[in-house]
Amino acid sequence: MLGTGKAFLGIPLGGGLLYCYADVNAKEATDPTGGSLPRLRALFAEFADPARRILTVLEHASRLYFSPIEEVVQQPWIRGRVALIGDAAHATSPNMAEGAAMAMEDAIVLAEVLATGEPLEHSLASFESRRQPRVAWVQVQTHRRDRLRNLSPAIRYPVLRLTGKHVFKSNYRPLLTAP
Repeated sequence: MLGTGKAFLGIPLGGGLLYCYADVNAKEATDPTGGSLPRLRALFAEFADPARRILTVLEHASRLYFSPIEEVVQQPWIRGRVALIGDAAHATSPNMAEGAAMAMEDAIVLAEVLATGEPLEHSLASFESRRQPRVAWVQVQTHRRDRLRNLSPAIRYPVLRLTGKHVFKSNYRPLLTAP
């Protein structure tokens, strides 16, 4: 769910567990809730259910975690015999929820290139050259989605009503192919 300068996401994990993610545009990297659940609920007071209901249930949560969203653009990913993969090499805004998927793809491609038996330096260079275009594409999409979600509601709502399905499908379509 999107609000002005805010987003709330809930993903059922099974077994009665729910992963929640909330973000707020803030000028400073300080916790806008002060670690307080009532302040968090106040920030999202205009949100409808299920967000409102989830925030009420969080009364029993053991703790809240706040962290600024940071993007990692590490170049190169390879130094000597060391390769960075996943968020260590290319963390993005979480708006596509692709972090774990990109890390798993990195692991698969790295395993494939290492299994060729080529010299390590060649295999690692091959890994980086195979992965960079796809990772760069995901980074561009997250930037576009962040810009779209930060438009004023008067613009964002009509744009999403008209193009939302297309935006969603076009953002993920290229990721349906093997890495």
